[in-house]
Amino acid sequence: MTDRWLVALDIDGTVLQEDGTMSDAVIEQVQRVADLGHEVMLATGRSVSMTLPILDRLGISPEYVVCANGAITLRRDGDAPVGYRREFVETFDPAEVLTTIRGHLSEARFAVEDAEGHYRYSGGAFPDGALSTTSEHVEFEELLDLEATRVVVISPEHDMEEFLGVVERMGLHRVSYNVGWTAWLDIAPDGVNKATALERVRQRLDVPRERVLAMGDGRNDIDMLEWASEHGRGVAMGQAPDDVAAAASERTGTDLDDGVAAVLADF
Repeated sequence: MTDRWLVALDIDGTVLQEDGTMSDAVIEQVQRVADLGHEVMLATGRSVSMTLPILDRLGISPEYVVCANGAITLRRDGDAPVGYRREFVETFDPAEVLTTIRGHLSEARFAVEDAEGHYRYSGGAFPDGALSTTSEHVEFEELLDLEATRVVVISPEHDMEEFLGVVERMGLHRVSYNVGWTAWLDIAPDGVNKATALERVRQRLDVPRERVLAMGDGRNDIDMLEWASEHGRGVAMGQAPDDVAAAASERTGTDLDDGVAAVLADF
């Protein structure tokens, strides 16, 4: 297909509604656009093990999948046990950022994801389904010796505005970070985000910048939406916060209004 698009979709709050359901309209449009020959892929903060089942629910098998906010890019491989192999993996030493955050948020809960998608966490429990299926509780000091693709920090004691203020005061200039829902902080390797991973994928697929479309709703989608909007289409979901919407060139309906299906219906 000579005029194919690269379509990158966030998962939570985009193809999935907040309660984890996925509408028939979204599934139908995603499959239809993929069947037309466009590259419809996922770009998510989720771990690999929590991303691949969403591909199955959507009924698609793209060439590439971006996980862990850009730190892990998968490529389709029929010989791999799960049908995909890790094509690019970015890691960092989490010790400094963990100790910095703990100094400001002593009661926070911490988790580190490694290159294989295994989580080790300390502090209190994380919400059900927040981490991958392979996780274990360890002492905080053990987290400092790991190579991380992602660090997750949650602080249930803080509301979002208070949490944002603490994050700003920390000055995390050596890593990329994105604040998610419920006082949630995602930290990726320096200079790594969904946009950097998608640009690499775009070059591999030889798709022009003018034919990229990205859709998302969270602060970890800001870089991706800015990247897509520069020459193509960056679409914020209807429920996206104002700073996320400002990064996009368009806005669609909410996840509950099948905003993804509305955009894809034009293809």
